[in-house]
Amino acid sequence: MMSVRETIELAARGEPPPVDGLVEVQPRPSGVVGAVLAFTGHHLIAADVEPGWVAERLRPWDLGAPLSPPFLAELAARLNAPAGTLDAVLVGPQARTEPALVLRHLACAAAAPHVRAGPHARANEQVWQTPDGAGTIVLGRGLAGRWEVRFDVEPSARGRGLGRALAAAAIRLVPAGDLVFGQVAPGNVASLRALLAAGYQPIGAEVLFFEPATGPGEPDPATSP
Repeated sequence: MMSVRETIELAARGEPPPVDGLVEVQPRPSGVVGAVLAFTGHHLIAADVEPGWVAERLRPWDLGAPLSPPFLAELAARLNAPAGTLDAVLVGPQARTEPALVLRHLACAAAAPHVRAGPHARANEQVWQTPDGAGTIVLGRGLAGRWEVRFDVEPSARGRGLGRALAAAAIRLVPAGDLVFGQVAPGNVASLRALLAAGYQPIGAEVLFFEPATGPGEPDPATSP
């Protein structure tokens, strides 16, 4: 059986799971309490639950059930962890063109306001910003250790293609050969369009489960609402 990381990376490189109508169960991956991953005609439940418990609730070819509110609520109760947002998952292009943006790397205190605290925090988050502060990129290690990007554009700079440029620039900020993933709620059309315009391609959808929040948190402004 492939790991969650291997499944995601193969899908990102054009080799998704088979269209067989099945629901696969794998152990909990790093970065989350659990995850429901949807590909074309195939679902993956990555959490510490018994395959028999899943099979009792999800039948083959019932393609809407794994991401349905009733099942997600049951899984959340089973894991004692709230379900996050339903997100489309996109992967950035592997071509590394010359950057169109000048970016500065923020460290320590300057980066702190942009690093997300709480249950949706990613490991090793790094922050870059345009010199005028209008655009910000945050990269970190998320589900199964993959690189995940989120970006923010100041209201006064929106509508000029800066979101697309930030998404494209993120591809050059990770080691050569590594993939960059963007997660975006389907209703977040501005971020979705920016990712698509930057060459990101959809590979599936997901709902992630995290430890319950210990205090109030601010929503991500862009790719992870």
